[in-house]
Amino acid sequence: MKRKPDHGFPGRDAIVAFIRANPGKVGTREIAREFGLKNADRIELKRILRELADDGTVAKRRRKIHEPAALPPTVLADITGRDSDGELIATPAEWDSEDGSAPKIRIETPRRPKPGTTAGVGDRALLHVEVTDEHDGTPYRGRVIKVIDHGRARILGIFRKNPDGGGRLIPVDKKQAGRELNIAQPDSGDAEDGDLISVDLIRTRGYGLASARVKERLGSIASEKAISLIAINTHDIPQVFSSSALREAEDARPATLQGREDWRDVPLVTIDPPDAKDHDDAVHAEVDSDPNNKGGFIVHVAIADVAYYVRPGSALDRDALQRGNSVYFPDRVVPMLPERISNNLCSLVPGEPRGALAVRMVIGADGRKRSHSFHRVLMRSAAKLNYAQAQAAIDGRPDDTTGPLLDPILKPLWSAYELVKLARNERDPLDLDLPERKILLKPDGTVDRVIVPQRLDAHRLIEEFMILANVAAAEMLEKKALPLIYRVHDEPSQEKVHNLQEFLKTLDLPFTKQGALRPTQFNRVLAQVAGEDYEPLVNEVVLRSQAQAEYSAENYGHFGLNLRRYAHFTSPIRRYADLIVHRALIRALGLGEGALPTDESVETLAEIAAQISVTERRAMKAERETTDRLIAHFLADRIGASFQGRISGVTRAGLFVKLDDTGADGLIPIRTIGSEYFNYDEARHALIGTRSGTMYRLGDVVDVRLVEAAPVAGALRFELLSDGQTIPRGRKRDGVGTERRSAGFGKGPNKGSGKKAHKERKARKKKDRKPAKPTSGKSKRGKSWK
Repeated sequence: MKRKPDHGFPGRDAIVAFIRANPGKVGTREIAREFGLKNADRIELKRILRELADDGTVAKRRRKIHEPAALPPTVLADITGRDSDGELIATPAEWDSEDGSAPKIRIETPRRPKPGTTAGVGDRALLHVEVTDEHDGTPYRGRVIKVIDHGRARILGIFRKNPDGGGRLIPVDKKQAGRELNIAQPDSGDAEDGDLISVDLIRTRGYGLASARVKERLGSIASEKAISLIAINTHDIPQVFSSSALREAEDARPATLQGREDWRDVPLVTIDPPDAKDHDDAVHAEVDSDPNNKGGFIVHVAIADVAYYVRPGSALDRDALQRGNSVYFPDRVVPMLPERISNNLCSLVPGEPRGALAVRMVIGADGRKRSHSFHRVLMRSAAKLNYAQAQAAIDGRPDDTTGPLLDPILKPLWSAYELVKLARNERDPLDLDLPERKILLKPDGTVDRVIVPQRLDAHRLIEEFMILANVAAAEMLEKKALPLIYRVHDEPSQEKVHNLQEFLKTLDLPFTKQGALRPTQFNRVLAQVAGEDYEPLVNEVVLRSQAQAEYSAENYGHFGLNLRRYAHFTSPIRRYADLIVHRALIRALGLGEGALPTDESVETLAEIAAQISVTERRAMKAERETTDRLIAHFLADRIGASFQGRISGVTRAGLFVKLDDTGADGLIPIRTIGSEYFNYDEARHALIGTRSGTMYRLGDVVDVRLVEAAPVAGALRFELLSDGQTIPRGRKRDGVGTERRSAGFGKGPNKGSGKKAHKERKARKKKDRKPAKPTSGKSKRGKSWK
């Protein structure tokens, strides 16, 4: 029943109460419907909501209005302990520290819990949460939907041998730094000094070291091949498939023509990195012969039919969901599916018939997609190409493989891409220039060098065709009114946009926000700094202002790509979200076996989306930590060497510097910078000397000396060799907006004379110079937004 007051507009309190009563479900439309507001009333409603957002009463996220930093209804959480009443307490597994401390969730235990919902301390579980009215430090209550992972007493670390034959374990987990474990000689197995081992905790003591027993030797830490094992074990990434899943994979047989369209004569080709082990997407383009689409093209994108082999509820399906995605390290891949599936039956190798789910897209002369259709096909790849090889052929340097393909296959692909670029440019997605580095290993597993692969049109061609296919999948499933898992990316928060505006002011760069926020506004700034010395700085700060992409059963669009609807369809070999989309398409279009079950609800998909969003972040963190450890290992014998780099992070602890040649990140502690005290200026992303006005800012090019390398932690520590910039007199100097007056006098907090001023300066300097907390040596990285 609609609740519009008899006299005028609903009050602020009524609107806030409605938002609180429906966390994560309320937008402008829902509020208007609840209070019976007409279209003419919405201007006033939006004004009130802006006021509520400005004063911090509500916050907008995913195009829904919440209380500030509110949790969504479904949360993946870690159970961290119990309260004084013995009830379990949990915190979200993923939480942005910029939103403050992670909220606590009190878990309610029913009298008769359902199977799989009994959780304990140390477990990770999927929870349904609700806001409480209690003021006891636990603003949420939760109910366990499913236990994802049970806590383990196993710990990973480095074995250091004692003369008596026993030893100690030094944990690799930074959270356990300093908590060494005693290993008696009978419990040490065959572990050697320096081995990476896993142990079981066997007892704890009221005093002294706790004891452990060696469970597994994972190899010597002196070998880079053991480095990725640290991340795999630290983040509990499953790397052994269940015997039933392996049995299902071995029993699987190649797809046949039964129930499929025959596309074996369509000359589809795969274009991948040169070291790719699986090839799950193929492309083809041809001129559209339809006279109503003169100048247009037909683009085919075929994706390996993983759903044919991985059926809902099967052992393969359970293992794939637990992994969520494949994880890629420089020396190995931890796949989402067994090799029999990913590298054999679902790898689109040339000349072999393979099952695929394909989309046929009609592209107009203006580059826009006019229509699309999905097909379950049997295809046969015409060639396996890598990006550089395909690009060289288009640039006039074909080889024996690409020569015969140039006119009939490659040129039509590039012509279609030229059209698609027109629509992309008109859409104007976020255009960040952030080169990615790649570690190349020697045959023995040691680091050879670090490179920045060249970004080619061949990369962009595949990327744009995959984006088109992903959009087509989302549109088709919405048209058929089927639930799906979207790939979503929220717009930046008001706070982050404000911080970006304040930073850009320091560079005299305008950033005006009028109306709805669009990627075009960020691209305008990026275009202004193209070719300038501070171009990398601005790209980095713009990236940090963005939200992180995730999976969701609720569609709130993809801000970075500037798309209203988007789903991952193009890589079901390595992403569980894509497998769900394939199953949904099979069900929607009646394409045969392997369809999404009819009882798969939006609520179930919301749970899966929350789970695989966490596994994706887990993979990203593990990959990043492994890269840091490998490079720290690579540089460990170059202590004392000098390097050039850029300041990649500025915090109260000091400066993070990214080296130009390797991309390695390391810390310069604030206490080691110069001979004066430095204040942190958040708006400038800078440290500024209180006496001289010397400034070190994010993006500055600096020379550093390597003074310490810790391969196990992936940490580097540098010494600063470069002088900073000096702020002219009269300009703001420190993080609190003071101005330099005259020598030793003035109204700023570092000026003045007398006992009181002296005490204030002394207290402030003590605060500024407090020892930095232990750090991993990593900068605050940019977030994935695609």
